[in-house]
Amino acid sequence: MSTVPALYRHLVDDAAMFPPGELPLTEAVPAHHAHRAASYAELVGAFVCTDEDLMKVAEAAARAGGAPLRVSVVITGGAGAIEPAVRWADRSPDVELAAVEVRLRDEGDLARNAQRVVRAAEDCIDDQAVYVETGLDGAWEHALGTLAEAGYAAKLRTGGLDASLFPTADQVATFITKCLDVEVPFKCTAGLHNAIRHTDPATGFEHHGFLNVLLATRASLDGSSQDELVQLLSWDNGLELAERARELTEDRAASTRRWFHSFGSCSIDEPRTDLNNLNLLGDL
Repeated sequence: MSTVPALYRHLVDDAAMFPPGELPLTEAVPAHHAHRAASYAELVGAFVCTDEDLMKVAEAAARAGGAPLRVSVVITGGAGAIEPAVRWADRSPDVELAAVEVRLRDEGDLARNAQRVVRAAEDCIDDQAVYVETGLDGAWEHALGTLAEAGYAAKLRTGGLDASLFPTADQVATFITKCLDVEVPFKCTAGLHNAIRHTDPATGFEHHGFLNVLLATRASLDGSSQDELVQLLSWDNGLELAERARELTEDRAASTRRWFHSFGSCSIDEPRTDLNNLNLLGDL
């Protein structure tokens, strides 16, 4: 029986090698193994790396021993780089490919670019997840339609090292609603390692909270309006958000996670600490 509630199971993908953490590979892989052996292991999702680092990650996993390392590979070279990464991972005994993540490049014709990604992935993907970052400019909604037809998922960038990379609450609400409208699941990346919406005192950036996004996804599934979703995403009262999360039944939590799959975080400890501080994880 799981010790991690359904709403948070495998929620946090380990992106320790990415900014702002940028943990060296020689430390990131052993740290991931430690997380996977801890009492909170079921909070942790796949290990995220770029296709450029995949070979070195596999070498580090081999040195660590044990089961193959489950990886989600961020493709850096566009649609044409998907197949080489997938084929290499398939041949390696040291990694298990859980997903690939690719960003659409041509904002002038996102739907056509999405179709190129779909064609490239169809040639080599079996049962792995495919996450496509559409962005929130241009005809991104049409790109979602292409992903829906292919059975692939979307990816939302929720922050970064510059204020311009943080979408507004209204944009996040629209993204969630549009994904659910066409039955496209999604993951998030960057800037989402804390549970509750807050202002970073060091940068002044307004960060979204992953608990806000979870509950907004649930609310959208329940038919809430755009204004209600924006209000929920803007809410910074952790105690009240935590109480709403605790009220979700196991089935409602699981159905929420069917659509909001996970988010990448350079820290596993920060989201875990936040959940523990809100009494949502049982001090794991």
